[in-house]
Amino acid sequence: CLEYLDKEEKVVSNQKRKPHKKQILNTMKKNTFIILFIFVLLSSLTAGPVLAKMVAVKNDNVNMRSGPRLDTNVMWKLGIGFPLKVLKKSGKWLKVKDFEGAVGWVHKDVVTRSGHMIVNAQKKNKGKINIRNKPSTKSKVVAQAYYGVVFKTLDQQKGWVKVQNGKVTGWIKRSLLWGF
Repeated sequence: CLEYLDKEEKVVSNQKRKPHKKQILNTMKKNTFIILFIFVLLSSLTAGPVLAKMVAVKNDNVNMRSGPRLDTNVMWKLGIGFPLKVLKKSGKWLKVKDFEGAVGWVHKDVVTRSGHMIVNAQKKNKGKINIRNKPSTKSKVVAQAYYGVVFKTLDQQKGWVKVQNGKVTGWIKRSLLWGF
């Protein structure tokens, strides 16, 4: 490859150089990484609470509505701590799903990211689940709970959740609960 400087101080060549395959692949990898980084960054900026995936109701008697407006039907009244999965955001409204699959809308101001769980076991036979003093099936049962009881989440470890409801604090197997 012969190169020389012309009067304008530009590098000129009498042969065209072809890039190596490795250079092309490296450039493609860099471009792909940059595009993915920008996509993730933009997604995180616009997603807001939706990125969180789960929320819990802040107060008692919160309306779950059929649409993202105050003039839509109230489908359910939700109690404090009731966990919800966020499906979509529309302005200040969140489209949510509960542990039984009911879908509706709540205003973003009536929910929090404070972790809560709901008992999602023993519905058919109306039985109770055990709340234990340690995260083990061999530990002492301190209380029992029915399907649909809401607990505040305190800790999680190895398939167990430390929960609290009123004066009751203990451990429940994670597989018996729904929420975060």
